[in-house]
Amino acid sequence: MTATDSALTALSQGWCALSLLHGRIEAHIERALQAGHGLSVREYSLLDVLSRQHDGPGGHLRMHQVADSVVLSQSATTRLVSRLEERGLLNRYICDTDRRGIYTDVSAAGLSLLAEARPTNDAALREALDAAAGVPELAPLVAAVQNTRTATTG
Repeated sequence: MTATDSALTALSQGWCALSLLHGRIEAHIERALQAGHGLSVREYSLLDVLSRQHDGPGGHLRMHQVADSVVLSQSATTRLVSRLEERGLLNRYICDTDRRGIYTDVSAAGLSLLAEARPTNDAALREALDAAAGVPELAPLVAAVQNTRTATTG
């Protein structure tokens, strides 16, 4: 085994650990949001991203920007928006300045559900990170997540 082989193996192991951490966190949050609010992680994320828009210049996101924000393909994001619109959680309308553009806003019902679900999401995230911190191969990644959070809020 060469030095390059061992470096690639370490890199691969690191990637597997990161993937495992993400999967555990997402599954834990998914269960909590579904049980408490009938929302999936993707639905919550979409509502959260769209709730941060504003009416000023650059305040609305185009569908590809929304898709990038929730880490889905544009077609999957469009289907997700349609489902949430059918549930009365989102509204779509034509852009005033570009008739080709369609904006999506969170409805009053969507904002209410998001406000109810946010503490559940935050608590489930904290629980999942705390559990992962006890797993030796995941603990450094949890620390990195926590340090990133501290750096952006501090």
